[in-house]
Amino acid sequence: LCDIFPEFSISKVHGRMKSKEKDAEMQKFVSGETQILVATTVIEVGVNVPNASVMVILDSQRFGLSQLHQLRGRVGRGADQSYCILVTTYKLSEVTRKRIDIMCQTNDGFRIAEADLKLRGPGDLEGTQQSGIAFDLKIADIARDGQLVALARQEAQRIIDADPTCTSTQYAMLWNRLRQLRDTNVNWAAIS
Repeated sequence: LCDIFPEFSISKVHGRMKSKEKDAEMQKFVSGETQILVATTVIEVGVNVPNASVMVILDSQRFGLSQLHQLRGRVGRGADQSYCILVTTYKLSEVTRKRIDIMCQTNDGFRIAEADLKLRGPGDLEGTQQSGIAFDLKIADIARDGQLVALARQEAQRIIDADPTCTSTQYAMLWNRLRQLRDTNVNWAAIS
């Protein structure tokens, strides 16, 4: 890059650097002492350089939608037009091409998250699997039926608010059925 851009000074930041070194290199870029920053994904979150206007992500097919969206968010924070260039290999799987297409179609984080859910699956709500179809909802698809799931959640919250101790005879059939379905007691703290 120094040979290609001899008129610019370049900083580099990567995860093996000590925090002090990374901060010093970032400060050079923020102040304009260097005009190009070469970095690993260590810059994904927490970097605010309003004058950064172009980002090139090499091998972007290796990243998930959330990570690409986070990286792209590092540019375009100032008044100048910004660009995020996604560089991929020529041959892409169908799913990978869909991910790249989604990144080219929208900047809306909610749409990206929804598309990611549809592509990867919800994972395991009670475990550590982060993608795929690990559970089976009987009447809804969590990616497709968002409104139905939201209505069910509202109704469940209403019942819990009305019977926080789960002992009301009005909801006895519901509580008994839930106990039957729950064959193990999940330790939610161990999951996070």
